Amino acid sequence: MRAFFALIIIALFFSCGNEITTLKPGKWRVNLEVQDGKTLPFMMEYKADKTFVISNAEERIQITDIQIEGDSITIQAPVFEGVLKGVFVSEEKIEGSFIKTSLNRIVPFSMFFGKENRFESDAEATVNVTGNWETVFSPNSDEDRYISKGTFTQNGNNVTGTFRTTTGDYRYLEGIVENNIMKLSTFDGAHAFLFEATVTDSTLTGVFYSGNHWKEPFVAKRNEAYELPDADSLTYLKEGYDRFDFSFPDKDGNIISMQDDRFKNKVVLVQIMGTWCPNCLDETKFYSQYLRENNHDDLEIIALAFEYAPTKEKAFSAINRLKETIGVPYPILLAQVGTSNKKKANEKLPMLNHILSYPTTIYIDKAGEVRKIHTGFNGPATGKKFTEFKAEFEGFVSQLLKE
Repeated sequence: MRAFFALIIIALFFSCGNEITTLKPGKWRVNLEVQDGKTLPFMMEYKADKTFVISNAEERIQITDIQIEGDSITIQAPVFEGVLKGVFVSEEKIEGSFIKTSLNRIVPFSMFFGKENRFESDAEATVNVTGNWETVFSPNSDEDRYISKGTFTQNGNNVTGTFRTTTGDYRYLEGIVENNIMKLSTFDGAHAFLFEATVTDSTLTGVFYSGNHWKEPFVAKRNEAYELPDADSLTYLKEGYDRFDFSFPDKDGNIISMQDDRFKNKVVLVQIMGTWCPNCLDETKFYSQYLRENNHDDLEIIALAFEYAPTKEKAFSAINRLKETIGVPYPILLAQVGTSNKKKANEKLPMLNHILSYPTTIYIDKAGEVRKIHTGFNGPATGKKFTEFKAEFEGFVSQLLKE
């Protein structure tokens, strides 16, 4: 069945009917087809240097891996495995699918040249969403329910901001308020998010779409004083454990353990992450930059990757792509393959009460004692929270290094 599916994809995207071999420079709007007949738009600009740049509010993502063959085009994300495969309908329109092979997910898209706006609307905003919103996703589900804090800034009918959760944030969201309807979207090469909500002066009632495979309701109320639980209190060592340990292979097949000499008498940060995870990407960029700017001989950072890629070879390929693209200076071990399921991950690290989030970082002092476990990551899209995290991180690591 999978082989048949692959043949269909090849036949569709490499049909080579119209011989279009150039791509018009300028802005392109991409519309992904999600559930309920909704369209998830995002903007890309094709540059003179033959690269695409995705824009989400302040975020810019450069794509250099672009292949055109006849009337077919392939646009490969720089870190994640997501790929846009399409066919030129004309010089100003491309149709195809956004594909994530490891998860067997396909989202149809249309791509239009010369579009200036992410969302098209002539209607003025009748409400203003600027401020903080106490939010609950899947409010009627005991299993899927989780809390969040929405923070938005509105100028005219244009909106930017994000939703923070106990496990991270939804990164850079951008959109509009049309009459009393808020629409926000983002796309990073792997994750496609759309939020639509009806707005009153004090409430939001909406639906969150992730690609075309998931949707859930959310509700929110204005609350300028609202804050999420402390990220350092959610994950901890279970009773009966006084140390954190791991034993996983690196890319060369060597088993690396917390008991190795390289970690003795050093401060060690253990990052639990996945190469598919957007918050992990933000955190990895931060850690990599910190190490480049702060050369401490008595500090080690090591990552444990929990990958949904179906084989070890594909998982390490994803790890290597991340390391090369970002310039990660610390080791990334393969902790799990075939699933990113957190319950399965917890079986690999039984000393933790749970793995609530990718990423999670364990701070270990020079004596081998766990001093803090930080759940999630407030990335640059969270603004003030990201600034606060950086200051707290640098202060706490400096304290551990001086002990």
